[in-house]
Amino acid sequence: MSLSFVYPAWLKPGDLVYVVATSGALRNLEAMEKGLDIWRSRGYNIAFSQYYRSKWGYLAGTDEERRQSLAQAWGDPDCRALLCARGGYGSSRLLENWQWEKVAPKWVIGFSDVTGILWSLARMGISSVHGPVLTTLASEPPWSQRRLFDWLEKGQLEPIRGRGWVTGKATGTLLCANLTVATHLLGTSQQPHLEGVILALEDVSEAPYRLDRMLTQWRMLGILDKLKGIALGRFSRCEAPPDIPSQTVEEVLRDRLTTLGIPIVADLPFGHEGVNGALPLGITVELDGEEGTLKIISPKFPTF
Repeated sequence: MSLSFVYPAWLKPGDLVYVVATSGALRNLEAMEKGLDIWRSRGYNIAFSQYYRSKWGYLAGTDEERRQSLAQAWGDPDCRALLCARGGYGSSRLLENWQWEKVAPKWVIGFSDVTGILWSLARMGISSVHGPVLTTLASEPPWSQRRLFDWLEKGQLEPIRGRGWVTGKATGTLLCANLTVATHLLGTSQQPHLEGVILALEDVSEAPYRLDRMLTQWRMLGILDKLKGIALGRFSRCEAPPDIPSQTVEEVLRDRLTTLGIPIVADLPFGHEGVNGALPLGITVELDGEEGTLKIISPKFPTF
């Protein structure tokens, strides 16, 4: 049976939101400030977790520092949302032996390596948002920025459209992920329930053979057979070097996925290096392989 998700309370101007760095070390302060300006312009109060600017090699601080920062923001009773500064790498290290404090849940917003945090919350039945991190928010087109706040403030989302690869309709619980990060969470304590799921995947800088290797692992584990449908976003910079014989990214994805007998929609507007439309985890959606759409079918959500 699938999990029943709870939804943090909808946001409103004046709410306190925290900046957290759960993964890679923060490198672009200017881009982050532009993202924060968008939140401030909507009337939100900003707090900064204790170690958000720490650096430990490629990580945003030691594992303990990042755990303390996450725990600080999550445990603050005045905090309503956690804004992830960037992706990179490191969420899986943070989650080793991690336990979420039993407090009123808050929205967590991010993507890429933040998949680790989003999936850990999904395992607990808590909804979060696969969407722009602070360092990418200002580069989103206006409709994508509106989409994020339409969801967080009103629980409203317009359908998104891509290109149908396998026809049919499927209804299921939406889970979103970076393929590489999700693959390395399979079989761990942080893997959420995947049966009956509409799985939304994206990735960046992975050669076609690596995508093949990861999806073959999913196939051999029998996980893909449990899904209701697959929604594919952008696979950026995933081409093979020109002097190396290779299948294309699309050929690999079609080969590994289209034999499953479930609806598949590709080229949806989310992922790296382009528009990254917000997608909440834990909502019930319909994937239409004929129309090429992904849309919410449950317009009302019980909030905490």
